[in-house]
Amino acid sequence: MLLNSVGMMGEVVVLGWLTLTLTNSPFMVGVAMGTRMLPLFFVGVLAGALADRFPRRRLLMLTSGGQALTAGTLGALTVLGVVDLASVLLLTFGAGVLRGVEHAARQSYTHDVVGAGALMNGLAILGVAMRSGWLLGSLGVGAVIAHLGTGFAYFAVAAGFAGGALALLPASVPVPVSSAAAGSLWRSSMDFLVAVRRDRTLLVLMMLTAGAEVLGFAHQALLPSLARDVLHIGPEGLGALNAARSVGGILGLAAASLRGAPGGGALFVSVLVTFGASLIVLGAAPYLVGLVGVLVVLTVVNAAGALADLLAQSLLQLSVPHHLRGRAGGAWVVAIGLAPLGQLQIGALASLFGVSIALGTSGLALAMLAGTTVVLFPRLKRV
Repeated sequence: MLLNSVGMMGEVVVLGWLTLTLTNSPFMVGVAMGTRMLPLFFVGVLAGALADRFPRRRLLMLTSGGQALTAGTLGALTVLGVVDLASVLLLTFGAGVLRGVEHAARQSYTHDVVGAGALMNGLAILGVAMRSGWLLGSLGVGAVIAHLGTGFAYFAVAAGFAGGALALLPASVPVPVSSAAAGSLWRSSMDFLVAVRRDRTLLVLMMLTAGAEVLGFAHQALLPSLARDVLHIGPEGLGALNAARSVGGILGLAAASLRGAPGGGALFVSVLVTFGASLIVLGAAPYLVGLVGVLVVLTVVNAAGALADLLAQSLLQLSVPHHLRGRAGGAWVVAIGLAPLGQLQIGALASLFGVSIALGTSGLALAMLAGTTVVLFPRLKRV
């Protein structure tokens, strides 16, 4: 996870910077970030069915290797001077398909390794490893862009993904995976949709997860514009902003581990409200407290975001029986696959009204969504 996440966050940094360089448009940065996430919505349930039927470790290795290939291809096109927006979007879309399978397999594989009782702590440990990789990828790839260019930055991203695949070679599965499930992949996918229809709690959890992605995590699409146009700090500064996201995530997950209790729906809603409120503050921070203040607020934003992500994954995994765990991971993938809607809307708001208005509007909408949901579906507080 550490090595894979160096590639994952490095890709976010170089994709945002390259797209902004090619188009000079924060809206197109939102389009590019949306292209990275769009496949997740369409492949999520199928990816979950794959994770229930095939060895999860192999799926993780294959998807990491595939993402290394797409990043390396973009690096070669950029170094050769033939890269264009169409090739960036196409290869980024292909990597997103692979990432959807990876996300679904990783959650259920974590359950295989640690069991239900330790699932939240297991996901928290992986979350810390992920955000540590994000920290290294943010700073490292930002520096590579500044000194060697975006082509070599994509090569660094490819190395991270390849390292993540190789690191899984000695791994094992301590309990059997339900890979021999009967029926077609389509039937397996339909089984989970039936479960969602019967249990409204699953649907509400998916809705809140999607809301956090669309209205909360979409703020990353504005970081290139925040760095270049508002704070005037260049690509290394963009790396620092993404590093603050990683530090915030690590701190949030560390707090979850120290808390000890597994947490539930009431905590999930409270964290989402905090996530939204901190985004409102982030919108005003560049004009009130400068770069240092922005870094501090961005750390708080992503501490709340990491906790929301952890709770969403845990609650979805623990809400389904053993044979649906992979598909529960797929449900999370579907929910976060709605991210392009958020990235497009926040990019459009920033282009029309500025970065601060876009951040404040998204944060307010997220807080209102969480509050309204708990009023309309009070059962969520008892999950």
